[in-house]
Amino acid sequence: MVPGLEPVGLTPYAVEEATSIDGLAVPVVAYAGCWNGDPDAVDLHEGVLLKWFTVDTLDRVQLSRGLGGLIRRHAAEHPAVEEPPAAARPLPGEAPAGTVLHVVGVHLHLERDGKVLLGLRHPDSAYAGGSWHALAGHLEGEAATAGLAREAFEEAGLFIDPADLELVHTVHTVDRPGARPRIQLFFRPRHWEGTPEEREPDRCLAWEWWDAKDLPEPMVPLPRVAIEGIRAGRSYSELGWER
Repeated sequence: MVPGLEPVGLTPYAVEEATSIDGLAVPVVAYAGCWNGDPDAVDLHEGVLLKWFTVDTLDRVQLSRGLGGLIRRHAAEHPAVEEPPAAARPLPGEAPAGTVLHVVGVHLHLERDGKVLLGLRHPDSAYAGGSWHALAGHLEGEAATAGLAREAFEEAGLFIDPADLELVHTVHTVDRPGARPRIQLFFRPRHWEGTPEEREPDRCLAWEWWDAKDLPEPMVPLPRVAIEGIRAGRSYSELGWER
């Protein structure tokens, strides 16, 4: 057992056939179990990387032959709304059964002379290609302010002290029914240094300052909602939820 990766309730689920590079076919037993740990905290070797994926995102992931179908079959036979077995129920301090975990995103609301900084996404980007978006990123086991300060430097060469960031707007959003909801935090720095530069040209083609009253098109709806909320003095918005 790998330290930090200790699933409970392991039971044989299916037998799949795997073929080696020399054509030898062998049966492989797939086990099903439950684990609610942090993939980044598991010490793995030989280039192995763990990440959580929802069933609806499997089409974006390169999988070995037959694995996608096996996962989808198991998900169909075991809906997430079902009560987990006693051995798989969360320990004290973990998310209770039925809880939907949210993804947390951090965004930079950078203002200068009534204008806001936006980046033009690369047309080949997997998300919002060809659209304008705020500088943003996801957390890597860190505080929200530290994560945004890191993203600001990595993406645009900006120097921001996490202590100088203040939360100015929150958007609770869901892309589509069944997708994992997201909490999107928009921070404004009281002080920052540097000139925006394209440090990740495969993701962002340009940084430009836009009048907050006349935002560009096409633009990702999320930052538009946040900017409008900030200008109106609101601290919270919702996007994508059915009413």
